[in-house]
Amino acid sequence: MNETMQNQTSSGDGESAVRYAFRVHKEDGEPVRRILDEFDVIDHSCKPFADDVYLYLPLLRYPEKEERLEIRDRLMHLILQLPHPTEKMQYHSWYVKDLSFKTHTKVPTVSDLLGFSPAYEIIGDIAVLDDKSESDKSESDKSESDKNKPDNIYPADVSEIAAAILKAHSAVKTVLLSKGPISGEFRTRDLEFLAGVNKTETVHKEYGCKYKVDLARAYFTPRLSTERRRIVEQIKKGDTVIDMFAGVGPYSIFIAKQAAPTLVIANDKNEAAVELLNENIALNKVTNIEALNEDAAVLSEKYAGAGDHVIMNLPHNACDFLDTAVSLCKAGGVIHYYAMTSDDDLFDGSVELIRSAAEKQGRGITVLERRNVRSYAPHQYNICLDVKIL
Repeated sequence: MNETMQNQTSSGDGESAVRYAFRVHKEDGEPVRRILDEFDVIDHSCKPFADDVYLYLPLLRYPEKEERLEIRDRLMHLILQLPHPTEKMQYHSWYVKDLSFKTHTKVPTVSDLLGFSPAYEIIGDIAVLDDKSESDKSESDKSESDKNKPDNIYPADVSEIAAAILKAHSAVKTVLLSKGPISGEFRTRDLEFLAGVNKTETVHKEYGCKYKVDLARAYFTPRLSTERRRIVEQIKKGDTVIDMFAGVGPYSIFIAKQAAPTLVIANDKNEAAVELLNENIALNKVTNIEALNEDAAVLSEKYAGAGDHVIMNLPHNACDFLDTAVSLCKAGGVIHYYAMTSDDDLFDGSVELIRSAAEKQGRGITVLERRNVRSYAPHQYNICLDVKIL
């Protein structure tokens, strides 16, 4: 055991707990932590610690064999493509037995403070509170007491909710209220300042990337982080990727940084989004991206047949651009098509739209994967289809 670990184990300030640890290179800590969180094995009551090379994450338990194999498969693809100052570890050396971790002082959660769980998301150091709660339910799902409540009203004043969010999340500096759905050509939100520092700009960190975001000027959500990672894992070295609706770059920059494609063409019609996209390209030091401020419908004039992967993350009206997306795909290229659908037709209608667009150009399709990405509203879902264009 090295000196740093001995000091951590014998440190006597506050309570401590002996746990299995997951050992990973420090620079890989955040993306690895996110993946381990999906397996519910990290003990968040304990504080991780680091030595000169490694970060040690406390585990609730030693994972079962099947879990260890799945964790290995998920992590090896990520870790082996990242540079390290020393030789890369074999997966069997990730687990370290009987390390002592300091425990956190328990911080009350928002639901502890309020007695209910409001809907909000955290982007960088900004929390955005949804202007909805029980109103998300359909009339048939509401109780009689629910039906007597006015829409878009929480069981507490929004200022009280904002104060609870600031208290529960020490890293959050601003709380905003989203006053209605994302709308308009550029998918922006009507935001109202509630508490903290009055601002809409922040820097959001995700899987080792940094994104400067202005929530009043360009769309961004952290809720698709796992979906973005799924797409990255499909990109091969040497591919050309066309992100038709790139926004501030969460797909494009992650792909360029982690998957080593030859080129990512990142386009958005929103000039403000492209301004931020260019800042984020510089912030993340990626050079294999070409940022464009064009109507997506004209991309095929220059890039017809260029795309190994074409990303269509414009779920409310990506269908209007399918002819262009098909023409952008080389033979065997894959369209990643996002849409909002209802539970009575999750996938079939969208598949037929893509098939029809392909047939107009004398091409066929193969559906590779159908994914229900997340629930969006009662009986409505954000779905993704991965479709190969032949």
